[in-house]
Amino acid sequence: MSHEKVETNVGLMAILIIIAISFGGLVEIVPLFFLKDTTEPVKGLQPYTALQLEGRDVYIREGCYTCHSQMIRPFRAETERYGHYSVAGEFVYDHPFQWGSKRTGPDLARVGGLYSDEWHVAHLINPRTVVPESNMPSFPWLEHNLIDAEQTPKKLSAMKLLGVPYKDADINNAKADVSGKTEMDALVAYLQVLGTAIKTQRK
Repeated sequence: MSHEKVETNVGLMAILIIIAISFGGLVEIVPLFFLKDTTEPVKGLQPYTALQLEGRDVYIREGCYTCHSQMIRPFRAETERYGHYSVAGEFVYDHPFQWGSKRTGPDLARVGGLYSDEWHVAHLINPRTVVPESNMPSFPWLEHNLIDAEQTPKKLSAMKLLGVPYKDADINNAKADVSGKTEMDALVAYLQVLGTAIKTQRK
């Protein structure tokens, strides 16, 4: 088949391009489904608790991901600042994961346990009380908004359908676990678990 014939026939060229891209995609993507490093959780990884899962929803709703990544790349400049680089097995229960590369604020992949709950609350109510140079917006309403506990079991059930190993007891107890909790409680609980499956050395 001559190049001229392909290049002068738009329909034929489109079909051949689709075949080439499809084949390349299969070669690149399919093997990833069979690599344990990308499909199995790291040792010690647990599904989010009901409160942490609600906190993750607050994190997404408030757009935290637009300024904070959760992906430490394997470069010295990043590992010295944030800790061990991110690995795929940490995120197998995240749907969707919160990677990204936008860092108006610092990466949060290893923020769990780095600060106290009280620090996080103060930071979310008014970031400049603990970081004077911060340009992060304030989120004072989180302290007053209660979690809609009626929806929490449904969220765990949805995650179970996606492969997160929640037990029936986790789903049945979810409503009670978050009843009376605020969105601030939930978001802090979520932040405090980030990156804790892999223990790191911080300066």
